[in-house]
Amino acid sequence: MPSNKVKQVALMLKAIHSQESLEAAREKAGRVTEQLRAIRLGKAAEWVEQHIDKTLSYYCYPQNRWTRITINNPLERIMREIRRRTRIVRVFP
Repeated sequence: MPSNKVKQVALMLKAIHSQESLEAAREKAGRVTEQLRAIRLGKAAEWVEQHIDKTLSYYCYPQNRWTRITINNPLERIMREIRRRTRIVRVFP
């Protein structure tokens, strides 16, 4: 079960990526890095600062394509399939 801090960081990252525009997402990323440093997660804050532009690259495409970009991600597809199968089985063999 994830710890409270892990859940908190996940919510922060989702908040960055749910912004309406690239500028708003970058502003939110700045606020998130400040929050991460405030809760003593300096390495996570550094990682966000260094890699956030890579994760926000989908903003360069029209908004109606954003969902297709995430759906076509092979890693996400694999993880979704694993989740689907484990929900049916409920236990790993």
